Amino acid sequence: MAEPRLAVDVGGGLTLRNPVIAAAGTFGYGIEFAGVMDLTAIGAIVVKGLSLEPHRGHPPPRILETAAGMLNAIGLQNVGVRAFIDEKLPQLREIGTPIVANCWGHAPEEFAEVAARLADADGLAAIEVNVSCPNKREWGRIIATDLDLTRQVVGAVRTRCRLPLWVKLSPNVTDIAAFARVVEEEGADAVSLVNTFVGLAVDLDTRRPVLTNVTGGLSGPAIKPIALRMVYEVARAVRIPVIGMGGIGDATDALEFLLVGARAVQVGTASFIDPRATERIAAGIATGLSRRGCTDVNQWIGTLQAPSRR
Repeated sequence: MAEPRLAVDVGGGLTLRNPVIAAAGTFGYGIEFAGVMDLTAIGAIVVKGLSLEPHRGHPPPRILETAAGMLNAIGLQNVGVRAFIDEKLPQLREIGTPIVANCWGHAPEEFAEVAARLADADGLAAIEVNVSCPNKREWGRIIATDLDLTRQVVGAVRTRCRLPLWVKLSPNVTDIAAFARVVEEEGADAVSLVNTFVGLAVDLDTRRPVLTNVTGGLSGPAIKPIALRMVYEVARAVRIPVIGMGGIGDATDALEFLLVGARAVQVGTASFIDPRATERIAAGIATGLSRRGCTDVNQWIGTLQAPSRR
């Protein structure tokens, strides 16, 4: 049997060679992985979140391994938009894999300015707006837990961003579908979910939090069932593509997200365990589809046979 077709349309006129994407914050700026894997073997690379000016993030300790994943409170450390465009993007352009710039700001206008500068640069395929980081105390709250503020940010970015626009949502809400609908209404081309869950670790001897930020974002296998449920709900609530993530460690996990309606998947924490995880998962999806008689990944996407809930 011939290899199945893996190309997927993720909205805004962007088609990926396969549905596996390296997630923001876990893959550096992409070029760091060039010596350990084939970067053309995956669908896209999302670079770590970029801000208007360089940002140092939080002081250590800011990462902690947990029983089934990890807590992180990096705080969106990055080199800033100017350095990224001048120093990183020229190298990324040579790879031949679509590059997506994750970005953030402190107010809607700043989000829009960062996105506009990135959109004007040569070599990016899309912008992913991060309104869901759980470790930015400066925001006062997670932006993606406030419907009105989410609407303001996405609306401001959309007016100044000519590239396909993805919006990364937070799982720390009671109705994530409502946020996805707002994002769609404001003109986003795709929605990516979920970001990390707010978690806490404490030290019994010092009686203090382990992380200097007190709380951190929980990722890894522990969150997969909840993330899968949220992707399923959102895929049924919006018409724009859904890009799923949350605890994906192998091709079976990826196929599950695609089955419930994700058009593509992002792989995050697994890249810390195995730097070639994204490449391995992309190859495994092809094998898994062939085993099930699928000649095109789009024959698989969103075909979960679930009873209606009344």
